[in-house]
Amino acid sequence: MPLITLQDTELAFGLQPLLDRAALVVDHREHIGLIGRNGSGKSSLLRVIHGVLALDDGDLKRRDGLRTVLVEQEPLIPPASTIRESLALRGKLHLSAGYTHDEREHWRAEARLVEFLHRFGLDEAMPPALASGGERKRAALALAFALSPDLLLLDEPTNHLDLDGIALLEKLLGQLPASIVITHDRMFLDRVTTRIVELDRGLLRSYPGNFAAYAARKNDELSAEIIANRKFDSFWKQEEAWIRKGVEARRTRDMGRVRRLEQLRSERAARRERQRNVTMTLRAAERSGKLVAELEGVRKGFGERVLVRGLDLRVMRGDRLGIIGPNGAGKSTLLGCISGLHLVDSGAVRIEGRDVTRWPPHRRARHGLATVFQTTRPLAELDVLDNAAVGAHVRSRTGFVESMLRPPWQWREEQRVHEAAREALATIGLDERAADPAAVLPLGQLRLLAIARALAQRPLLLLLDEPAAGLRAGEKGRLVEALRTLSRRGLTMVLVEHDMQFVGALAERVVVLDRGRVIADGTPAEVRNDPQVVTAYLGSTTL
Repeated sequence: MPLITLQDTELAFGLQPLLDRAALVVDHREHIGLIGRNGSGKSSLLRVIHGVLALDDGDLKRRDGLRTVLVEQEPLIPPASTIRESLALRGKLHLSAGYTHDEREHWRAEARLVEFLHRFGLDEAMPPALASGGERKRAALALAFALSPDLLLLDEPTNHLDLDGIALLEKLLGQLPASIVITHDRMFLDRVTTRIVELDRGLLRSYPGNFAAYAARKNDELSAEIIANRKFDSFWKQEEAWIRKGVEARRTRDMGRVRRLEQLRSERAARRERQRNVTMTLRAAERSGKLVAELEGVRKGFGERVLVRGLDLRVMRGDRLGIIGPNGAGKSTLLGCISGLHLVDSGAVRIEGRDVTRWPPHRRARHGLATVFQTTRPLAELDVLDNAAVGAHVRSRTGFVESMLRPPWQWREEQRVHEAAREALATIGLDERAADPAAVLPLGQLRLLAIARALAQRPLLLLLDEPAAGLRAGEKGRLVEALRTLSRRGLTMVLVEHDMQFVGALAERVVVLDRGRVIADGTPAEVRNDPQVVTAYLGSTTL
């Protein structure tokens, strides 16, 4: 019997259907890659299968006793004194699988959790508040495997994971009865999937094999669709030309032809065109002196855990600096030291020669520093354009709230602010969603919105913490192109990223961190050929 059967399912948010009479069958020993554009409904489908989101219509059948576990894009780790206690709360170990009535099974579950925490390289006694993004993802995955699900549902599991974590995840997935994975990592899909399911315009289409097999077949389908659309448009234009004659159309009284034209118009309006490329128009910040940022002897720890140790770093104008390293190496903490999110324990931080070591984040932002963190939270009450405009207000003479409270005739800087916001949205491909509520954007587009908000500041130095997480290949390509263009105009950027292809495409210089120290600093080619880096981190992966 199949694990999951979906038949004639419908699901919509507002006027946009996510599932439109869609069907899907998931069998035992299947490992499915679920793909589709951002906002198409992939995460919602996983929630439907997991049973936490109801369908508008249609049937969902689950095999009796089926155990599913869902690991979200940004899993919630409840507050507790240790990561083990936090995961026990998240997994409800004291309630699951009859543990309340079987003390031995309860302890077996606890033992499995400890085992998988160790396999993912985590200390069970670590306070969850001190865990990095990669360590939180590892913890959620450890719990998922400890629960021994019949069907594991993973939403962007490789986000924030280092290469060792991804390799372990691939190995463990092969040992599970079944899984459904959402990811934009094509190499990961090639290695773990037995079938690709595409969610496109409300319909689910299945393709046997891995992603490479899907891509070959999909290219043929897209070519056929383009030819069909061209023929359709040619015929539609002929009918539109006929109806414009007016008098002839009324004389012939060919109402059947008129009705057919109305149907053609409806079909063409309903066709959802694929995303177009966006021309980059954003102006970078005005050019400044050569040295943009400098860290000297920086140390930062949290309690007994030291994440940055005596670090020295110089960032020059126009640099595109990539920071890589294993989870917990101190990469995000380093960005926090530069942005002011974390005040250093010792050492100095300078921006354009100014000592900003004790400056809070908002003061550094007013002097040209913009940061995009791993976790993005939009202002849900505002639309996409106003969310981007918040960034432009950071360096304006009036704050965002103050400007909103003033009457329209006193909004002297609003034109400049919204111009910067619109340019930023166009740069990263969100201009067509400017009027949409920010709350309805999927995680990938929320990350792009956060980048647009930072670019709207027209910053001198842009800090990006895993900017590629959750983005499709086309979105990554457009983002790389836009950031490279801005770099040529004087924008300096520092990015933390685990996507080696993204780092290789964007960064001109790469710094490798391990245990809070720099173990390599050079071009991507130099880092790739460094034996110490290959042994400690890169393995067989190339930049």
